[in-house]
Amino acid sequence: MYLKFLKRYFGVAVLYFLLTNSFSVFSQTKDYKIHTVAFYNLENLFDTINDPNKLDEYSPIMELKANKSFIYQQKVKNMARVLADIGKDETRNSPVIIGLSEVENKRVIEDLIMDSLLVDRNYGIIHFNSPDARGIDVALLYQKAFFTPISTSSHELKIYDNKTQKRVFTRNQLLVSGKLEENDIHIIVNHWPSRRGGEAKSRAKRVAAAKLTRRLVDSLQVKDPYANILIMGDFNDNPNNTSFKNVLKTKRDKNKVAFKGIYNPFENYFKKGIGTTAYRDSWSLFDQILLTKPLLENDYSSFKFYKAGIYNKQYIIQNSGKYKGYPFKSWSNGFTNGFSDHFPVYVFLIKEVKIKT
Repeated sequence: MYLKFLKRYFGVAVLYFLLTNSFSVFSQTKDYKIHTVAFYNLENLFDTINDPNKLDEYSPIMELKANKSFIYQQKVKNMARVLADIGKDETRNSPVIIGLSEVENKRVIEDLIMDSLLVDRNYGIIHFNSPDARGIDVALLYQKAFFTPISTSSHELKIYDNKTQKRVFTRNQLLVSGKLEENDIHIIVNHWPSRRGGEAKSRAKRVAAAKLTRRLVDSLQVKDPYANILIMGDFNDNPNNTSFKNVLKTKRDKNKVAFKGIYNPFENYFKKGIGTTAYRDSWSLFDQILLTKPLLENDYSSFKFYKAGIYNKQYIIQNSGKYKGYPFKSWSNGFTNGFSDHFPVYVFLIKEVKIKT
């Protein structure tokens, strides 16, 4: 696989490769390193403790009558298995950066990274509590060996119900700036408002979320027009919706991305009918990772975009019944021992490194 990777995309004859936590491939002329950056909606990763300050009693695990602790442990283990596997075939490592959504609190994330499949990766956690009524948050995991956070901030989305004009409490957007090895990079993690009530009726909420994301991007680009920015999340919108095309002004052809523009590699998947979540036999591609122009350049002296993908290995796909072919979700009239109702998404970032002699 690694030989084909370099021969096809870099046109060099590979002599040998060295595998560490990430990998470097040695060739006659060039030497590359690759990292995986991923996003995963964990489908209601709640603990078993009722928090009187939020509506967590409506979480699937709190509605169970028995075996809550065992099921919680199994849910964590299932999530850890997927996170450990994303990109592993290509890099021999789990993702160095992972955005998460639908996590209840920091405690469940701590349990997640201490699972036996992830503990050796030594992940750090960045998490803020959101005002979401049910208490679900976004978060960021990072391998301390490869990423160093420098600044973190949580940005509140203030939106109102069209009929009642009452405040709608939803997830904050998480902004993390730091260094991927020695390269500056910024990550914005999102979980935009749902389509409850229908796509058209709820559209304005996601447009508002897109405008907040756009302001965050603009603020970074004012400081540094060449900022390397990754925008990831469960957006509850497809790549062709107004929030992307009219607000963020995303492009599906990376060669047409303007200076300060944003590339959406998942739009091409959507055009082919490929998605990350399914409903009534229709696929949506709500989970995406977007990149700003500097990450698309051909100068691989710093980390640059190589490829995007949807992680949909067979074991996280429902293999029988009414929902055969759908993501194998955790909750359906109880715990299914499944994973999530969303597939994870990922991008590979590659960098040329000095030739070893």
